[in-house]
Formats: sequence, C-alpha cells, structure tokens
Amino acid sequence: MATATPPPVRVEARLELPLSRWLWLVKWILAVPHWIVLCFLWVGFVLLTVVAFFAILFTGRYPRGVFDFNLGVLRWSWRVSYYACGGLGTDRYPPFSLGEEPDYPATLYVARPGELSRGLVLVKWWLLALPQYLVVGLFVGGYHEGWGGGGLIGLLTLFAGVALAATRRYPPGLFDLVVGLNRWVFRVAAYAVLMTDSYPPFRLDQGSLEPVARDTT
Repeated sequence: MATATPPPVRVEARLELPLSRWLWLVKWILAVPHWIVLCFLWVGFVLLTVVAFFAILFTGRYPRGVFDFNLGVLRWSWRVSYYACGGLGTDRYPPFSLGEEPDYPATLYVARPGELSRGLVLVKWWLLALPQYLVVGLFVGGYHEGWGGGGLIGLLTLFAGVALAATRRYPPGLFDLVVGLNRWVFRVAAYAVLMTDSYPPFRLDQGSLEPVARDTT
C-alpha cells in the first residue's frame, strides 16, 4: 500500500497573475524596509543557531523557541525574495511577520524535529554540507538576504522581468525552474542550520508545489 510522505522541508510558491510589467524594476527598493529588518533578524538567527548547536550536542533536541524563530526568519526571507529579486512571482507586498502566513503566495515549512543526532551536529553543517554549498553557490552567487546575489537565480529572475516588460507574461517553464532552484537553496539552508538531519537531495524539483514522496508498504 502506498502512503504519501511529506518532505521535512517544503518550499512552495504560487504565480499570481496578472503581474505589473514595470513594478519589478523597483521592487528591490520597495523591499528596503524588509532588508533592514532582516539584517537584524539574521544576526539573531546566527546567534541562536549557535545556541541550538550546543543544545543538540548535549541534549539531542533543538530548542522549540529557537526553532520557531529561525523558521520564521527563513519564511520571511523567502517571502521577500520571492517578491523582490528571487522570484518576482507576485506583486503583493510581503508581510512583516515571522509567522506562517499561508495566504501569501510564497510559503516555507520545516517539520519540527524530534531527537536529533548529537554526533551528526558536529559535521553536517560544514563537512557533509560542503558539496551542497558548492552547488548553492552557483545558484545564489554572493549572499544577500533575498538570495539575489548575482547567481543563476538572480540571472533567471532578471530574464523573467524582461519577459514581463516585453510580453506581460512570466514564462511558465522559467517560473518552475526559478522556484526549483530556490527550493534547493532553502533545503540546504535548513539542513546547514541544524533544523533537520535529513540530507537535502541532489535533485532539482521544479514547479509550484513540493513533490511528495511515496512509500510502499
């Protein structure tokens, strides 16, 4: 009997049409208040990840409050990226929120872990994740809060903006690819900051919705 198994990290996005032909040119400016807030949030994110590291090392548990905050920062970052420079798939201004915000067209969910490996925490964020970092570096280029650092995602998003200006359309295949690349990035991010022990797959899952694996029993 086949049963659906949701992945531990789910990154999804809806393409909200119609999109403005020209708003994409200034979205990164409109998002400046978010960039400012995210700068401070990411400082807290890094410090709390260090706290989580020692908590997992000694107890095998990721502190619930730390997990909720860090997940909120990842969600906020994905929403702003999707709006401003890492997707351009919506003209709806992202909320200033660490919450889930299921009505917004860009969503991110990480399953709360139970017991985590105390030994794995020593190596997964640098040694085991190193091959993934090399791939993700091509996708995002230099790191910015919205993953828009000039890598492949930034380039493809620019192509999408040009297509919007010229045709009023967001090419569906391009949209699926951009979402898939962002999905890969956030899977690696969740693993690297110790939120899951499930190693991110070397697989480009394109499209708006997260694919669901099926187990046969």
